[in-house]
Amino acid sequence: MIRKEYLLTPGPTPIPSEVSLVQAEPIIHHRTPAYTELFVRLVEDLKKVLLTENEVLTFAASGTGAMEGAVANCFSPGDRVLVAAGGKFGLRFAEIAKAYGLEVELYEYPWDEAADPEVIARYLREKRDIKGVFLTHSETSTGVVNDVRAVGEVVSETPAILVVDSISGAGALELRTDAWKVDVLVTGSQKALMTPPGLAAAAVSPKAWEYVEKAESPSYYFSFKKALKKYRSDSPETPFTPAVSLVKAMSAAVRLLLEEGLEEAWERHRVLALCTRAAVQALGLELFPKVLERAYAVTAVKAPQGIKGGDIVRHMNRMHGVIIAGGQDRLKGKIFRIGHVGYYHFFDMVVAVTALELTLRSLGYPAELGSGVAAMERLYWELTEGKEAPG
Repeated sequence: MIRKEYLLTPGPTPIPSEVSLVQAEPIIHHRTPAYTELFVRLVEDLKKVLLTENEVLTFAASGTGAMEGAVANCFSPGDRVLVAAGGKFGLRFAEIAKAYGLEVELYEYPWDEAADPEVIARYLREKRDIKGVFLTHSETSTGVVNDVRAVGEVVSETPAILVVDSISGAGALELRTDAWKVDVLVTGSQKALMTPPGLAAAAVSPKAWEYVEKAESPSYYFSFKKALKKYRSDSPETPFTPAVSLVKAMSAAVRLLLEEGLEEAWERHRVLALCTRAAVQALGLELFPKVLERAYAVTAVKAPQGIKGGDIVRHMNRMHGVIIAGGQDRLKGKIFRIGHVGYYHFFDMVVAVTALELTLRSLGYPAELGSGVAAMERLYWELTEGKEAPG
């Protein structure tokens, strides 16, 4: 039998054909006018996606590289920072900060809830030497999305800077970097930006640049100063050899996103999330997050009693070619995650839910075949009024 695979993880995500094909073009040298034109276009388009006038720096790395860059370039050993962590990637910020000798105040909230801006405000009132607040926009490991705007208002009233990981948020969820007073916004290529893994970006505000000028932590490859100096040169480029083909790919992908329209892309992700939720609930399954507001990048679902999340993931892949993700860290075996962040359409989610229904039946769960698909079809019709619409 012919086997097709369907990628429905929270990252890496599917790549549009236009983006894949541009990588097959002949390589160009990175110290030429042709590359400079390409690179500048990418940076300026990224500013439009992130809704920022701040400097945007790029690095050949996964999103974690930009996370490390934010820590290394903005702070000095011994600086006190507050990390809001409600999942694996929030904790990653704390790990990076500790590796650079920062004093970490860890505000760890339940993994199925969102960070409370009032708690962050209290930390900032009680410990006035906090120099930075780290927040995850879209916590990919749990499906929860934090209220960046509310936290930005809180932090902006203090000398501290706000550093936000929007690796699985940018391009999929409403994100207004400047209006929400985000000082350092980091993102990566392999999720809603519809590009293979390997490119990271950081948007850095004037307030954050004041921190960069004073910071004493070591940085070399991820140096914000070096990156900005090279970008502001007569021939804008990166300090070190860039991932040329990935720059080509992301430039094409970001153009597609801008052609769709940011608000249209945000709405497409909202529709896909709501339809996927309706499907899993119709199957009698329980969503993992308690806070579903804004949570439109990933659908995280509790594994039914007696069945491990990993078994669902493996069966869907082995038997149906549908690749989803399991739980991470303390959620391993307890949940499974269906991604709809990036290059997805409603019918991609129909494939995912169909495979889920068949898998649950095979693993002994009394799933009524077709019930999930029917629920998502009904909701899709209601949300789009029966017209071709987002998703």
